[in-house]
Amino acid sequence: MRLIGIADTTFARVDMGGAAVDEIKSMGTGFRIIRYTVPGIKDLPVACKKLFQEQNCDIVIALGMPGGKAIDRQCAHEASTGLIACQLMVGKHIIEVFVHEDEAQDAKTLAWLAENRAREHARNAYNLLFRPEELTKNAGRGLRQGYEDVGPARE
Repeated sequence: MRLIGIADTTFARVDMGGAAVDEIKSMGTGFRIIRYTVPGIKDLPVACKKLFQEQNCDIVIALGMPGGKAIDRQCAHEASTGLIACQLMVGKHIIEVFVHEDEAQDAKTLAWLAENRAREHARNAYNLLFRPEELTKNAGRGLRQGYEDVGPARE
């Protein structure tokens, strides 16, 4: 049985972790999900490390929603750097799913984007574990998580 970790935050304005859990559960069997919720995005690297080391997760999805100010972008960058370091320490993937509040003009669009991006990255995590050939098939296709795909630069 494979273990999929979900690390999310209370700072987010959308339950991105819940969307990821729901999406993964719809994809099949052979796994168990362990969810760990922390206050903010800078807490995500430790949450992910704990999911790997204490819960033996095979992959973790880290979900967060930084605000729209310059300091929030800096904090997101620091959190992202910590997530990269954690991946290198444990030799396993962390799928980083951040949605910045200024990516959408209104709350309805923000909620749609956060849920859509969480679900699409949940499928990516599932595919990394169970169907890596699906990712290889889509290499170079300009796929985006959240908004519309941009397509390949060449047909």
